[in-house]
Amino acid sequence: MNPLFAPITLKGLTLTNRIVIPPMDQYSATDGLPGPWHAMHYGHLAVSGAGLLIVEATAVEAPGRIAPEDLGLWNDAQEAAHKDMLDSIRAYSTMPIGIQLGHAGRKGATARPWDGGSPLKPDQGSWELCAPSALPYAPGHQMPEALTAEDLARLVASFAAAAARSMRAGYDAIELHAAHGYLLHEFLSPLSNKREDAYGGSLENRMRFPLEVLAAIRAAVPANFPVGVRVSGTDFVEGGWDVHQCATFALAIEKAGAAYIHVSGGGLSPDQQINLAPGYQVELAATIKAAVSSMPVIAVGLITEPELASSIVVTGQADMVAIGRGMMYDPRWPWHAAAALGQTIAVPSPYLRCKPHNVKELFK
Repeated sequence: MNPLFAPITLKGLTLTNRIVIPPMDQYSATDGLPGPWHAMHYGHLAVSGAGLLIVEATAVEAPGRIAPEDLGLWNDAQEAAHKDMLDSIRAYSTMPIGIQLGHAGRKGATARPWDGGSPLKPDQGSWELCAPSALPYAPGHQMPEALTAEDLARLVASFAAAAARSMRAGYDAIELHAAHGYLLHEFLSPLSNKREDAYGGSLENRMRFPLEVLAAIRAAVPANFPVGVRVSGTDFVEGGWDVHQCATFALAIEKAGAAYIHVSGGGLSPDQQINLAPGYQVELAATIKAAVSSMPVIAVGLITEPELASSIVVTGQADMVAIGRGMMYDPRWPWHAAAALGQTIAVPSPYLRCKPHNVKELFK
């Protein structure tokens, strides 16, 4: 068996293969509620044959949204809508489905990407932002309020409450969003965290709040329920968060009981310098993989070809591979990867007859 198609266990959850569909924001919710678009979108991906599907970044409070159209999980109506969506998908798919919980921090209150992505003005429905320090994301962006100790305690409780709602809604895993310049990443990076209290300064202090959030989520779910963490392995900015600091954080979350670490990159600063190429972030995942003891590592970053995805797992650079934009472009990517690599893959019975005649033993 090709290792990309070998099972892997995350705490109490066993995946049939190592292909992960990562969170990809849809900016299509109303009042934080998943609707028909989400049911169709995630239902479509849930019959792709991947090992795990992770629902997009979902805000734990209203001010934690990136855009007004973000998903949320801070009230009963949202919880019920998530459950309805999952129930409809599970009528025809057994794929495990996780959810990413996050808070936008200083990068919130923006328009959707296809509407320009610019900071919203008050007459456009903007809201007050918060961050570790009173530093805007970029010129022209809103100045956030620095979080107080009371604010931090409230946010920890909000993450824990959203985790409990995730469980009740029926999700199989939770991913904590500590990447891409959003709130928890803002605490980790010395570029955005200039605090002078116990949550700023040293690496140990900058890790403190994300670790408190992780501990609260872990306490809100059963011991064998998988809670992973998505990180940016680097800010891609001189003097910022880097892969060596991230490796220390990875060891800390492994000790705290994280089920996996999902290694992306960038997003904190508009000054980032990134050289895009196939698998450009895999080296970050490989460095983290070498640092941790046994916690599974997910690699991501312009991985579009089955042979590249397979080689990442075969060579031990990572344990799993996330296919994001490539999966939206080709929602049957796992089928085509199985065909290219000579593997078999499970599909819904109504699709069994679509197997190409020249590909033997593809479907099961």
